[in-house]
Amino acid sequence: MRRVPDPLHFDAHADVYARARPPYPRELWAWLTDHGLLGPGTRVIELGAGTGQATGPMLAVGAAVTAVEPGPALAARLRAACPAATVRVGTAESVTLPVAAFDLAVAATSVHWLDLDVVLPALHRALVRSGRFAVWRNAFGDPTAPVTPFRERVAEIVARRGPDRARPGPGELDDAAWVERLTAGNRFVAVAVEEFRWSVDLATEQVRDLFTTFSDWEPGEVAEAARAVDELGGHVIEHYVTPLIVLDRVDAP
Repeated sequence: MRRVPDPLHFDAHADVYARARPPYPRELWAWLTDHGLLGPGTRVIELGAGTGQATGPMLAVGAAVTAVEPGPALAARLRAACPAATVRVGTAESVTLPVAAFDLAVAATSVHWLDLDVVLPALHRALVRSGRFAVWRNAFGDPTAPVTPFRERVAEIVARRGPDRARPGPGELDDAAWVERLTAGNRFVAVAVEEFRWSVDLATEQVRDLFTTFSDWEPGEVAEAARAVDELGGHVIEHYVTPLIVLDRVDAP
């Protein structure tokens, strides 16, 4: 039987999540503002907001954000970090959204936890006729970058796992499969797919915290990854990718 990681894993590590998860790249925010998705007065519904890694930058450009977060501990951190946001505690599937009330829907590193059969019709109703849905995520590990000694160590850890541990949904970088999922039912059509590549320097404790927040990593594996950083000098450069899919709302599915 396949063992699917628990999405509320993040709520159990809310404090660690808040300090460990890296921000989204500046190029992502520039793209969203330059292409008119985000700006002053944009009404945003954000699904799976966590502790506000996307909420804060959207508020900073003047958007009005309603953030949906199922984890009560994460939601508490979100309220403290982003007091201007309207925070709804609940799942994207259970929260009732007003009709035609939002210009933009956002799922930032959360789409793989969503029941799209329920969420897509709900977002279609909640968005205005010209509304858009932006989906992005940080993919930890850029397959196009040179393989670092740390990535080799991470690959060794992952290779020892059985086939029964995986997050739901397509792979993090399988944009075509995600587009197929997100356009099922003809409520949305994909209008842009972009990928932003970036790097970050991480110390041992930062790696320990970050990998602790990964729902598919066991504590022993996290400790092994942290030891690898120590053995490699106490700092590593991680190369990441942030894929973005932008969809337009279709008037009549």
